[in-house]
Amino acid sequence: MDQDFTRTTLGNTGITAHRLGLSATYRPGKQTIYKAIDAGVNFFFCFSIDTQMIHVLRDVFKSRREELVVATGAYNLLGAYNLVWGHPSLRRTLEKRLRQLRTDYIDVFLFLGVPKEKHFTQHVKEELCRFREEGKIRAIGISTHNRKFAGNLAAEGAVDTLMIRYNAAHRGAEQDIFPYLNEHNPGVVGYTATRWSYLIRRPRKWPKDERIPTPGMCYRFVLSNPHVHVCLTAPRKMKELEENLASLRDGPLSEEEMEFMRRFGDVVHHTKKWFM
Repeated sequence: MDQDFTRTTLGNTGITAHRLGLSATYRPGKQTIYKAIDAGVNFFFCFSIDTQMIHVLRDVFKSRREELVVATGAYNLLGAYNLVWGHPSLRRTLEKRLRQLRTDYIDVFLFLGVPKEKHFTQHVKEELCRFREEGKIRAIGISTHNRKFAGNLAAEGAVDTLMIRYNAAHRGAEQDIFPYLNEHNPGVVGYTATRWSYLIRRPRKWPKDERIPTPGMCYRFVLSNPHVHVCLTAPRKMKELEENLASLRDGPLSEEEMEFMRRFGDVVHHTKKWFM
């Protein structure tokens, strides 16, 4: 890790980021987002419908734009959920986000939800690179659950950033992605650290007298892996944000704690439950 447990450089991008990134998916309130900024969080993932985050960011951008990192993107519409509409207009999405945030550039612009290699077409790659050349974005990337594809992109140096699922229950990135990062060093952003909260619940097959992980342990598990630069958190309220930030002060998990998280994660992984 480039610096310390709470701050790092996002791979080859040169972007300095707090290692706990914030999403406002659950609408935690504008004061929670301001609190995150005051606490040193500077990596923010947002969509066009994240009105709370957009309002806060464009307010803070007036005086502190260079301190903050905003990641956003356009969804791939060729996946399982929509096979008929085709690719979105990447430029239209980018220009809309620039207007919404009242900024001249986006730090990390992602092609989101890419299930298969064929959906990341040459046209998409060229258009993303064109945005970067124009100075409208600093780094390009994708989000995907397809680990083999992500590993191939990392090995080729095709993107600056990868946003991937990684947690104690889903550790396949350790074999399929992380071994291929060294040569080109793309930034890695992890999400679903709590596996949609299943990692902080007691599974049916877990002994009743044994502890269960806290949310903070889930985030520390992800960030204890030196290949992950930023882990996203999506608190529902101020208290959850404060607890997650406080947990980072404890630094990386010990090997004993890591083993506990792997063991618990295995039980969660093999429990048949629906999750996104």
